[in-house]
Amino acid sequence: MEILFATDPSLSLLLLRVVLGIIFFAHGAQKVLGWYGGHGLKGTVGFMNSMGLPLPIAYLVCFFEFLGGIGLVLGFLARLSALAVGIVMVGAMATVHWQHGFFMNWELTPGKGHGIEVNLAFLAMALAVFIDGAGAFSIDRWITP
Repeated sequence: MEILFATDPSLSLLLLRVVLGIIFFAHGAQKVLGWYGGHGLKGTVGFMNSMGLPLPIAYLVCFFEFLGGIGLVLGFLARLSALAVGIVMVGAMATVHWQHGFFMNWELTPGKGHGIEVNLAFLAMALAVFIDGAGAFSIDRWITP
Protein backbone atom coordinates (compact mmCIF):
# COMPACT_ATOMS: atom_id res chain seq x y z
CA MET A 1 0.00 0.00 0.00
CA GLU A 2 2.80 2.42 0.84
CA ILE A 3 4.36 2.15 -2.64
CA LEU A 4 0.99 3.14 -4.12
CA PHE A 5 0.14 6.06 -1.81
CA ALA A 6 3.38 7.33 -0.19
CA THR A 7 4.42 10.84 -1.18
CA ASP A 8 6.20 13.88 0.20
CA PRO A 9 4.27 17.11 0.84
CA SER A 10 5.77 18.65 -2.29
CA LEU A 11 4.13 21.78 -3.65
CA SER A 12 5.76 21.30 -7.06
CA LEU A 13 4.16 17.85 -7.37
CA LEU A 14 0.84 19.40 -6.34
CA LEU A 15 1.17 21.93 -9.15
CA LEU A 16 2.15 19.31 -11.76
CA ARG A 17 -0.56 16.92 -10.64
CA VAL A 18 -3.43 19.41 -10.57
CA VAL A 19 -2.58 21.10 -13.88
CA LEU A 20 -2.14 17.75 -15.63
CA GLY A 21 -5.34 16.52 -14.02
CA ILE A 22 -7.37 19.52 -15.18
CA ILE A 23 -6.09 19.11 -18.73
CA PHE A 24 -6.92 15.41 -18.86
CA PHE A 25 -10.23 15.75 -17.05
CA ALA A 26 -11.33 18.32 -19.66
CA HIS A 27 -10.24 16.13 -22.58
CA GLY A 28 -11.74 13.05 -20.96
CA ALA A 29 -15.01 14.89 -20.31
CA GLN A 30 -15.14 15.76 -24.02
CA LYS A 31 -14.70 12.11 -24.89
CA VAL A 32 -16.91 10.51 -22.23
CA LEU A 33 -19.60 13.13 -21.50
CA GLY A 34 -19.60 15.29 -24.62
CA TRP A 35 -18.71 18.37 -22.56
CA TYR A 36 -16.67 21.31 -23.87
CA GLY A 37 -17.68 20.67 -27.47
CA GLY A 38 -16.81 16.98 -27.42
CA HIS A 39 -18.65 14.20 -29.23
CA GLY A 40 -19.36 12.02 -26.21
CA LEU A 41 -18.43 8.41 -25.72
CA LYS A 42 -20.31 6.94 -28.67
CA GLY A 43 -19.02 9.53 -31.15
CA THR A 44 -15.45 9.45 -29.89
CA VAL A 45 -15.17 5.68 -29.74
CA GLY A 46 -16.76 5.43 -33.19
CA PHE A 47 -14.25 7.90 -34.60
CA MET A 48 -11.27 6.17 -32.98
CA ASN A 49 -12.50 2.81 -34.24
CA SER A 50 -12.88 4.21 -37.77
CA MET A 51 -9.19 5.17 -37.58
CA GLY A 52 -8.30 1.55 -36.88
CA LEU A 53 -8.15 1.59 -33.08
CA PRO A 54 -9.81 -1.52 -31.61
CA LEU A 55 -12.97 -0.78 -29.60
CA PRO A 56 -11.58 -1.91 -26.22
CA ILE A 57 -8.54 0.35 -26.65
CA ALA A 58 -10.74 3.27 -27.71
CA TYR A 59 -12.84 2.88 -24.55
CA LEU A 60 -9.70 2.63 -22.42
CA VAL A 61 -8.30 5.85 -23.91
CA CYS A 62 -11.52 7.72 -23.08
CA PHE A 63 -11.73 6.46 -19.52
CA PHE A 64 -7.99 6.69 -18.83
CA GLU A 65 -8.17 10.39 -19.68
CA PHE A 66 -11.40 11.05 -17.77
CA LEU A 67 -10.76 9.00 -14.63
CA GLY A 68 -7.02 9.68 -14.70
CA GLY A 69 -7.76 13.41 -14.77
CA ILE A 70 -10.10 13.13 -11.78
CA GLY A 71 -7.58 11.01 -9.87
CA LEU A 72 -4.82 13.53 -10.52
CA VAL A 73 -6.88 16.55 -9.49
CA LEU A 74 -7.89 14.86 -6.24
CA GLY A 75 -4.54 13.22 -5.68
CA PHE A 76 -6.24 9.85 -5.27
CA LEU A 77 -4.41 6.86 -6.70
CA ALA A 78 -2.22 9.49 -8.33
CA ARG A 79 0.46 7.04 -9.45
CA LEU A 80 -2.09 4.86 -11.25
CA SER A 81 -3.76 7.95 -12.71
CA ALA A 82 -0.40 9.23 -13.94
CA LEU A 83 0.37 5.83 -15.42
CA ALA A 84 -2.95 5.87 -17.31
CA VAL A 85 -2.29 9.36 -18.67
CA GLY A 86 1.28 8.40 -19.59
CA ILE A 87 0.06 5.34 -21.50
CA VAL A 88 -2.38 7.51 -23.45
CA MET A 89 0.41 9.96 -24.32
CA VAL A 90 2.75 7.21 -25.53
CA GLY A 91 -0.08 5.82 -27.65
CA ALA A 92 -0.95 9.25 -29.05
CA MET A 93 2.66 9.94 -29.95
CA ALA A 94 3.09 6.55 -31.59
CA THR A 95 -0.14 6.51 -33.58
CA VAL A 96 -0.92 10.15 -34.39
CA HIS A 97 1.81 12.70 -33.66
CA TRP A 98 5.13 11.02 -34.45
CA GLN A 99 4.60 11.28 -38.20
CA HIS A 100 4.37 15.08 -37.87
CA GLY A 101 7.75 15.49 -36.22
CA PHE A 102 8.59 17.25 -33.00
CA PHE A 103 6.95 20.68 -33.18
CA MET A 104 3.36 21.78 -32.80
CA ASN A 105 1.73 23.13 -35.92
CA TRP A 106 1.32 26.60 -34.39
CA GLU A 107 0.50 28.16 -37.76
CA LEU A 108 -2.24 25.54 -38.30
CA THR A 109 -0.86 24.77 -41.73
CA PRO A 110 -3.53 22.77 -43.59
CA GLY A 111 -2.64 19.11 -44.05
CA LYS A 112 0.00 19.16 -41.31
CA GLY A 113 -0.75 17.78 -37.85
CA HIS A 114 0.85 18.51 -34.52
CA GLY A 115 4.16 16.92 -33.55
CA ILE A 116 4.99 15.25 -30.25
CA GLU A 117 6.26 18.19 -28.19
CA VAL A 118 3.14 18.75 -26.06
CA ASN A 119 2.58 15.03 -25.62
CA LEU A 120 6.17 14.71 -24.47
CA ALA A 121 5.67 17.47 -21.88
CA PHE A 122 2.50 15.77 -20.58
CA LEU A 123 4.36 12.46 -20.44
CA ALA A 124 7.15 14.05 -18.40
CA MET A 125 4.60 15.53 -15.99
CA ALA A 126 2.91 12.15 -15.63
CA LEU A 127 6.24 10.42 -15.03
CA ALA A 128 7.11 12.90 -12.25
CA VAL A 129 3.86 12.08 -10.45
CA PHE A 130 4.28 8.35 -11.12
CA ILE A 131 7.79 8.38 -9.63
CA ASP A 132 7.26 10.67 -6.62
CA GLY A 133 3.54 10.50 -5.93
CA ALA A 134 0.78 13.05 -5.52
CA GLY A 135 2.52 15.63 -3.35
CA ALA A 136 0.84 18.05 -0.97
CA PHE A 137 -2.92 18.32 -0.42
CA SER A 138 -3.70 14.90 -1.83
CA ILE A 139 -5.91 12.05 -0.70
CA ASP A 140 -2.93 9.73 -1.15
CA ARG A 141 -0.98 11.79 1.40
CA TRP A 142 -3.86 11.60 3.88
CA ILE A 143 -3.96 7.82 3.47
CA THR A 144 -0.24 7.44 4.25
CA PRO A 145 0.93 10.60 6.06
